[in-house]
Amino acid sequence: MMNKNIDKIIKILNKEYKDIDIALNFSNVFELLVATILSAQCTDKRVNIVTSCLFKKYKTVTDYAKADIIEFQNDIKSIGFYRNKAKNIISTANKILKNHNGIVPKTMEELIKLDGVARKTANIVLGSGYGITAGIAVDTHVIRLSNLIGLSKNSDPKKIEQDLIKIIPKKHWIKISFLIQTLGRRICKARKPNHIICPIKHLCRFYIKTNPKSNF
Repeated sequence: MMNKNIDKIIKILNKEYKDIDIALNFSNVFELLVATILSAQCTDKRVNIVTSCLFKKYKTVTDYAKADIIEFQNDIKSIGFYRNKAKNIISTANKILKNHNGIVPKTMEELIKLDGVARKTANIVLGSGYGITAGIAVDTHVIRLSNLIGLSKNSDPKKIEQDLIKIIPKKHWIKISFLIQTLGRRICKARKPNHIICPIKHLCRFYIKTNPKSNF
């Protein structure tokens, strides 16, 4: 792994995407939780379109807890796996009301007990909702680019997170996911990566391996 280059990678990406932040729209922590659950295997753009109406209709945790499952499914129908996500969101709202006095919990241990919440979602909620650094959110972009760049050789999100935690300073844990995601969306696209304008190609294991005669 090229973890010796991680400081250089972070510095470059921070410079390129200095103002980047979470792409999901929300006005409170519960809305962030809902949006993040909806974002699984779905684009942030689509989620923001759906939640622009959803958040006007459902104002409180209680509103979600009391929502009619069929109606709620229709509210989010344009999002993939909407049936399961509707069930999870309503169930999670009820658990938060019952077990946490209507407040989204602030620990990893409590969050991952909620329906539809794994470590990625919990890390996003803690980091972007509460400013709590608990781990690194690993989505499909982070999985793919961590392997390409040479930050991890694993495919399992939990193992990749542990690999990244070992080499990335804690102060960067929250933002690193957004930096890598942005690189993946704008430049290092799965189908057609644009190596010409990639700002970290000289630090990328995949690029160096496939372009051994490149001069930087």
